[in-house]
Amino acid sequence: MMHIEQLRDYCLSKPAVTESCPFGPDALVFKVANKMFLLTGLDSHPLSFSAKCDPERALALRDQYPHSVRGAYHMNKRHWNEVICNGELSDHELTKLIDHSYELVVAGLTKGVRSTFSI
Repeated sequence: MMHIEQLRDYCLSKPAVTESCPFGPDALVFKVANKMFLLTGLDSHPLSFSAKCDPERALALRDQYPHSVRGAYHMNKRHWNEVICNGELSDHELTKLIDHSYELVVAGLTKGVRSTFSI
């Protein structure tokens, strides 16, 4: 089951990713080119994170994993899922959701910004 150090290492391994705590010391935010793609609470047990998701895929994931995926609290629930790392999804599936969020944000960047780093 994924833990916070694995989540942090995986996110920071991606090109142009930074981390910060803009919402206070208990919420860690990962951004690519200054655009948020993942948010996690440092004190959540089990670990959970909010990640951007294609709206249709978000609904499908919520139906498929009702104990692990739901609309993200304080976020646009159409585009953001809260994912609970409770063992229902494998670490591989969790990293695929992180990748999807990162790729959605990168796709929304201008061509000029994308050209400053390689994916």
